[in-house]
Amino acid sequence: MQTGEAVTIVHGEQELFERTMHLFASASDVACAANDLFTWAGARMAADLGESYRHHRPADARIRKVYRSGMLLDPVAARTVARARDLHGAEIRITSDEINETIVLDRRIVILAGDLQAGRRSFSILTQPEAVQGVISLFDAAWRSATDLAVYDTQIAEIRELAPQVLDLLGKGVKDEAAARTLHLGVRTYRRRVAELMDALGAGSRFQAGVRARELGLV
Repeated sequence: MQTGEAVTIVHGEQELFERTMHLFASASDVACAANDLFTWAGARMAADLGESYRHHRPADARIRKVYRSGMLLDPVAARTVARARDLHGAEIRITSDEINETIVLDRRIVILAGDLQAGRRSFSILTQPEAVQGVISLFDAAWRSATDLAVYDTQIAEIRELAPQVLDLLGKGVKDEAAARTLHLGVRTYRRRVAELMDALGAGSRFQAGVRARELGLV
């Protein structure tokens, strides 16, 4: 572990688990932003934190989570998020915007996820009030502009079903007219579905959509 003024750097999920489990267990206000289900949850950490929080959290605890929209293109991830909402009573919203992967505990402790390197991720734990407030402001802005999970899930249901085929056709470089015939769609409808898929993935081009889909394990 490396420690600086009001900032603690921990390496790997195991160390993060050991350092913060007691904070999660007692928190009455938890805010989380994540691109996918994997940043914050090694299998043990997810299970242990979830179990601890169910048994020890304050009765009036509030849990808010913002996820990146591309994650919901995976049916398994979509079901997992919905189960977490129902189990923990969490408020969950979805955004197609870039987000900083963050957890805020009781509006006084911030955990920031670093990049994954050599199979391990580092995390920064912040307690300096001004730094914490800055992160909270970013989270609150993302929360206000995001869409409720149930609403977004309904909007994305059709493209989620088509996503594997569309991504496969895009990856093979199949022209729109041929791809539309393969999916028994009109060309305009196919192009609209591609645009919806790109929006869900937060991609500005078809190439970026393919990259993002690979990052999420969709192809």
